[in-house]
Amino acid sequence: MTQQLMPACLLPLQGAFNFRDMGGIRTSDGRTVKQGLLFRAAELTGLTAEDMRFLEPVGLKTVFDYRNREEAGLKPDPAIGSASLIRVPANAAAEDKPHVSMEQLFASGMHKHFTADMLLNMYAELPIRNASYQHLMGLLKSPEAHLPLVHHCAGGRDRTGIGSMLILLTLGVPYETVMEDYLLSNVTLAEFHQELYTSASAYLDPSEMNAFRSAMELQRRYLDASMAAIVQHYESFERYLEAEFGIDAELRRRIQDYCLE
Repeated sequence: MTQQLMPACLLPLQGAFNFRDMGGIRTSDGRTVKQGLLFRAAELTGLTAEDMRFLEPVGLKTVFDYRNREEAGLKPDPAIGSASLIRVPANAAAEDKPHVSMEQLFASGMHKHFTADMLLNMYAELPIRNASYQHLMGLLKSPEAHLPLVHHCAGGRDRTGIGSMLILLTLGVPYETVMEDYLLSNVTLAEFHQELYTSASAYLDPSEMNAFRSAMELQRRYLDASMAAIVQHYESFERYLEAEFGIDAELRRRIQDYCLE
């Protein structure tokens, strides 16, 4: 990675992309998210022995994985200290489907279905009645038992981006700040994305390549689609929190008091 371009929240790990401390983000009431409690990341299977030593002082209690069964089986989470490994697929429909690698995606022509519209639909669907996010937020309801926690998918950007939005909004972080954290993955995943584009260029013509790059870059409208779906179904984030996760105002304050300083 190009270290001089990387934000301070990105942990200096050799075997994992986009492993970021969600701490230090300011909330609407002037407090900040405590550092060392909540982390977001891409896949963890490549963590090195040196990375494990770096993470040891964090004392992770929970590793939460959004990937489907075969996706996780091909690149399993390693044991990180005594942390519990929990996997609940964010895309339940893909749980029993074979995982398609990027090379297979391009070689078969399936990449033509990977469009901005497809991503918009996915972002709108994922936050609503999703067992994965319900489990994640269930862990947040008992922070003293389950934090520090890292949640992750393959790239730590889409499924993890929505999970991060839910956590940060629950803690009282303004939506615009949540959006900034979401879009930061365009920076922290720059090398990962470039490797993907290089692989794709062997299969795509220039116009297809431009369309693919455009869809892949994280955009405000993707996360906006998630927030719009929440408001459409529940009228407000507060009602969503209580209906989907059983987090009322009192429990939300308790979570905030634990996670903020």
